[in-house]
Amino acid sequence: MSPPVAPRKPTPAAANAAAASFAALMAKLDYLSPTDIEQVRQAYRFADEAHLGQLRHSGEPYITHPIAVAQQCAEWKLDAQALMAALLHDALEDCEVTKPDLIERFGAPVAELVDGLTKLEKLEFNTREENQAESFRKMLLAMARDVRVILIKLADRTHNMRTLSDTPRSKWQRISRETLDIYAPIAHRLGLNSTYRELQDLSFQHLHPWRYATLNKALTRSRGRRRDVIKRVQAEVEAAFASARIPVRIYGREKTLYSIYRKMDDKHLSFAQVTDIYGFRVIVEEVTTCYSALGVLHQLYKPLPGKFKDYIAIPKVNGYQSLHTTLVGPFGTNIEFQMRTEAMHVVAEAGVAAHWLYKASDPNSDASQRLGTKWLQSLLDIQQETRDAAEFWDHVKIDLFPEAVYVFTPKSQIMPMPRGATIVDFAYAIHSDVGHHAVAAKVNGEQVPLRNELHNGDSIEIITDANANPNPGWLGFVRTGKARSKIRHYLKTMALTESQDLGEKMLAQALRAEGIDRERLAENEGAQQATWEKILRFTGNRSRAELLTDIGLGKRIASMVAKRIVSILAESGEKPDAVLMSRERYAAHESVSQGALVLDGSEGATVHFARCCCPIPGDAILGYLGRGEGLFVHTDDCAVGKRLQQRDSERFIAVDWADEPTRTFETNLLVTVSNGKGVLARVASALASAEVDITHVDMGHEPSIGATDLRFVVAVRDRVHLAEALRNVKRTPSVLRVQRAKSIA
Repeated sequence: MSPPVAPRKPTPAAANAAAASFAALMAKLDYLSPTDIEQVRQAYRFADEAHLGQLRHSGEPYITHPIAVAQQCAEWKLDAQALMAALLHDALEDCEVTKPDLIERFGAPVAELVDGLTKLEKLEFNTREENQAESFRKMLLAMARDVRVILIKLADRTHNMRTLSDTPRSKWQRISRETLDIYAPIAHRLGLNSTYRELQDLSFQHLHPWRYATLNKALTRSRGRRRDVIKRVQAEVEAAFASARIPVRIYGREKTLYSIYRKMDDKHLSFAQVTDIYGFRVIVEEVTTCYSALGVLHQLYKPLPGKFKDYIAIPKVNGYQSLHTTLVGPFGTNIEFQMRTEAMHVVAEAGVAAHWLYKASDPNSDASQRLGTKWLQSLLDIQQETRDAAEFWDHVKIDLFPEAVYVFTPKSQIMPMPRGATIVDFAYAIHSDVGHHAVAAKVNGEQVPLRNELHNGDSIEIITDANANPNPGWLGFVRTGKARSKIRHYLKTMALTESQDLGEKMLAQALRAEGIDRERLAENEGAQQATWEKILRFTGNRSRAELLTDIGLGKRIASMVAKRIVSILAESGEKPDAVLMSRERYAAHESVSQGALVLDGSEGATVHFARCCCPIPGDAILGYLGRGEGLFVHTDDCAVGKRLQQRDSERFIAVDWADEPTRTFETNLLVTVSNGKGVLARVASALASAEVDITHVDMGHEPSIGATDLRFVVAVRDRVHLAEALRNVKRTPSVLRVQRAKSIA
């Protein structure tokens, strides 16, 4: 949208110009029914009246802009609703028109399109990073919900770029950079090739006017010098196809100024060194004829090695299909040829808009329904798993520049992946479950790490394990938004599941302490359901699972919930089991509590072993319920734990170690040694001989002369295992003292 200037009375000539441009729009609507055309005419009258008196910077009536946007949409054969929205797209923002007005006059679908466009207009792309990310998120989600929104927006931006010279020069840089960085890539991602090329050239023209003018002059001179060569090539090619009896249509094609400039800049070439400025598009009737046409051309001129690409067998990710080959024509001129069918040509130029072009010519055709829809649907999938705007944009921005590599599944299916994508990205592209359970991979028959990057032609086999889970470390190297969002979503879901399991155990423990066996709540299903409904009303939770998760996270105290359950059961005549209650409360004072929550190390991210005291199996421990952070386990003599107990005693619960923990636990060793060669190696060897894993070593930064403190973070099974390691280290020469230190640095 270009903001209207101060209203003034339009001249008769300007009014005539607006009427003439609307007549040009009506001439393009022959693909619509008479009813649809009348609706478009009504939308024009409404918009014309709403914008009455408003002028553009050029002095033309403002209505000429919505008409021009609608004309571009008509070129794509968009439906009547889209054309009406294009005519009305500035009415909500610039005029005193409300959304209910539009719903009443033109229906909800048109009003929703206009509302979506109005929201896009309000986005500011030069704001702070977090606001910018939110703007991108709104725009991309608007695209995903209804692709017509972004098609109208691209038509709007294209007309604004065509008339940018009429606006103050101070706006050129910002608008052109925004177009080049955001709208042109989106047009390319959706396969709108003509729009993509035009937006790039118009942005280049206003970003670098002098470079554009210089390059344009050079291209004009070159065009004049090579006109005879191009005519000769076209005549020879047409004669060759006529001789082969292959009906074709041939179009000349010229590189855009921006693509020439980028090639010169990226490869440090002069204009004279850019040899593939000119090319031809060869339109044939059938797919197989594309390959026949390729043979005719290769017989006519010699192909340039390495310059053949088959985008028919392996389409680009935006749906583009063609055969590309570069030939050495007369006088050594390199000329690119593109062979495609008529349907491919429509897709190549219009991309996702080809759906409406196909529908206009063949209402039953759904050939282009898939164009762009996978990417657009993936935006909604990522949004469902990612509520943070900056994170969402991180997922999506790489996909806007999809320099693809093409790889094969074990069944020889071709899959395009973004350049730089890894094995894990490929696994998630196959299916979320394949990604979640991937443990290894084979590329071209050889086993490789999961972080390996993909290369063109790789044949990839993913090896899965049903017991495997995503590794948080994968987030450090995956490249696709889908993989990143799926991994993060899984990790968050697992944390909630683990919290729910922990909450279940804690509530069962608290109920036993009140004399209620967990099984009693399951005896009568109807009574149990009524009990849970009452307790959920008391806690304000929506479901039993949510309540248990809150208990596991420490947001609710299990003992308080248990007391409420006891009172609810008492109302229905059920009494606590006195024997169970006395046994639990008596055992709570024993050195080993039979009623404690038992930990074996498999609890996951919900249970945290405090870094301030590093408890290991064999230590006397206490459990502290952090507020929304899960259970923190401290040793009973930990100074931090004691302070917390004085302040929040009700948040402490009895915990104990399982007889056979499932993993090792980290603790800290402080080893004082006399300086000498090989001391560190001898201490490390002593620890290794005790089968202790060293996870971190710190020698400090201060230079020392006589003695040095070495700090080791080690993983041990229990206190017995630690004692064995300490004995080994004490016997090591040069070791003066060794002790367990409670905190991990």
